[in-house]
Amino acid sequence: MRRTNRYRVKDANSLWQIYQTVSFWKVMKNFIVIQIARYTPFLAMKNWLYRTFLHMDVGNHTAFALMVMPDIMFPEKITVGTNSVIGYNTTILAHEYLIKEYRIGEVVIGNEVMIGANATILPGVTIGDQAIVSAGTLVHKDVPAGAFVGGNPMRLIYTKEEMDKRQANEEGF
Repeated sequence: MRRTNRYRVKDANSLWQIYQTVSFWKVMKNFIVIQIARYTPFLAMKNWLYRTFLHMDVGNHTAFALMVMPDIMFPEKITVGTNSVIGYNTTILAHEYLIKEYRIGEVVIGNEVMIGANATILPGVTIGDQAIVSAGTLVHKDVPAGAFVGGNPMRLIYTKEEMDKRQANEEGF
């Protein structure tokens, strides 16, 4: 189960009430910073922008590929560990606006995690250290450390133990 805080709304859907939950100026600043970071080819600059202006917790040597889209409203709720790779055009959400409620949750991506291109990570999930998320995956629940997951809906492809065995076989041939 994803760990999110739920907030009920009345009348119009929750997205119509967005600026009652987050400042317009914060969203504008985040939009500008994210757009600059999405297109810059300099990995260290992206990490600096995310840390400095979005208050994301980003580990050393983490690489955000071109077009990665962190949450525009609550990027400070995103943590990415050291030496991880976030693939092209991946979206990392810390919020979701629904008809009768909105939800906000922390996203924690561990150390040495590989996330393939075009993945979508929903709020309230944790991706364990050394996990691999295949391209195009919808991450809607926690990913165990060292696991290989993929698909929509996401499913476990290999456990850490199965991955270790596969790597040992590849090195031994």
